[in-house]
Amino acid sequence: MNPRVAEKSAAQLRAYLERGNAGAGMPSFADLPPDDLASLVKYLRRINADTIVTPAPPARKITWAAPQPGDWLTYNGNDSANRYSPLRQITAANVASLKLQWVFPISYFGLETTPLAADGVLYVTGPNQVFALDALTGNPLWRYSRPQSTGLVGDARLGTNRGVAILRDRVFFVTDNAHLLALDRSTGQLLWEASMAPGGQHYGGTLAPLIVDDLVVAGVSGADEGIRGFVAAFRSDTGALVWRRWTVPARGEPGIETWQGHEPLTGGGSTWLTGSYDAASGTLFWPTGNPWPDGDDRDRPGDNLYTDCVLALDARTGDLRWYFQFTPHDLKDRDATEPNVLVDTVYRAKPSKLLLHADRNGFFYVLDRTNGQLLLAKPFLRRVDWASAIGPDGRPVVTDPRGCPSDAANWDSTAFSPETRLYYFMALEECTGQPTGYPEQTGQRFLRALDIDTGRVAWESPQPGPAHAKTWSGVLATAGGLVFYGRPNGGFAAADARSGKTLWQFPTNVRMKASPMTFSFRGRQYIAVAAGPNILCFGL
Repeated sequence: MNPRVAEKSAAQLRAYLERGNAGAGMPSFADLPPDDLASLVKYLRRINADTIVTPAPPARKITWAAPQPGDWLTYNGNDSANRYSPLRQITAANVASLKLQWVFPISYFGLETTPLAADGVLYVTGPNQVFALDALTGNPLWRYSRPQSTGLVGDARLGTNRGVAILRDRVFFVTDNAHLLALDRSTGQLLWEASMAPGGQHYGGTLAPLIVDDLVVAGVSGADEGIRGFVAAFRSDTGALVWRRWTVPARGEPGIETWQGHEPLTGGGSTWLTGSYDAASGTLFWPTGNPWPDGDDRDRPGDNLYTDCVLALDARTGDLRWYFQFTPHDLKDRDATEPNVLVDTVYRAKPSKLLLHADRNGFFYVLDRTNGQLLLAKPFLRRVDWASAIGPDGRPVVTDPRGCPSDAANWDSTAFSPETRLYYFMALEECTGQPTGYPEQTGQRFLRALDIDTGRVAWESPQPGPAHAKTWSGVLATAGGLVFYGRPNGGFAAADARSGKTLWQFPTNVRMKASPMTFSFRGRQYIAVAAGPNILCFGL
């Protein structure tokens, strides 16, 4: 490693650890040149060279009990993937008094983890690391760590990880090389390990698993370099594979007719975002990514199923019940790996079971989740010119497959409030690489609230500073009438859920790449979020 970069990296890491509290800004690695950033990643790997399990201190033994109302037990807080919390102690009237309670640093420049909270313990992740933290103090109770893997591609190579799943006495975690681990919830000791993916392809792991009864469900990354994507379910007690659903068909399987070139053995369709689950119908809804090669379609004429889709799967068997493809024959990396939020509400004058989805292609969709029928599709950007409309059958009316946008929304969390009937998410107004004349050619982000009945933008909050493709930050809506969100270019804020007015903000001074959560313990509500290399926890 270049000595100058090593010295610079060590100095910046020390600065993070020393300054990650209330009054001080956090330095950012985001402006390092690419070679320096790559060297920094290697440096972080080197200082984390050994597998470590630090047991819980004797004074604070972790126990587990029945879930409590204030716990945050899964990646999105609930199976519906709707980050709406019924907690209401923090409100529009008192949020201005919200204060930083503690900071926990993790040696990684851009955390994307969402903490889980159970019985006064937070479970958070870094690159191939899991930490159990005291929810009141941030003090570590145990840590599991192993070296980062070599030979990976994409976000998995960088060490990206979005969190864990918990079930009874176990914590489940996906490593960067797509291994599923079960850890003892009390001590962090490894109980079992299962390789999720077959060998020979560029599989990686970045997502938080999802618990479905006694199954652990997870997906894989790697389609930007060519893989055959899949979703898989494993037994929580042993790690044995129960089912696997491929997202790209092989010869002789349904959907292969939509690949009119060679057999798509590395056709893409990553599954790197945590799905949602409807327990009443036993249906799992999982998003899929782009086809591969993403910008070169010479050997893949056709719709290229089941890429850029939401798959409705039988949770016990993995059987496909229905699918909806947002962008057939994608040429611009328009992954459909955005949240699929499940909502039960009155829609168009009748009780309905809905799926809400703001897609990377610039359209907001409302589907009947019982059968995949399209109920509404409307652009949520000022400029969408790759397609003029979405037809009644759900197919886009394509005008220019390489037109705008390419990254209108992304993987970060979204939320729907049953009180306001608004759907909240971060949108990117950007149209680079196209003819001039579009304002803000470098891009601008907006926190937007959509009326789900019409798709109309009810309000928006422009985000300061230039847009950066790798700084998506998510939202959290609460019964206290608030929307919490990370400002992509540095800051954590709360807005009035009805008007969008900013009511509170905290300067993190790092680009936000994670989605917030909330929990309660011993009668107090807290808000937690990852910012740069730190876990921040706030309370009144």
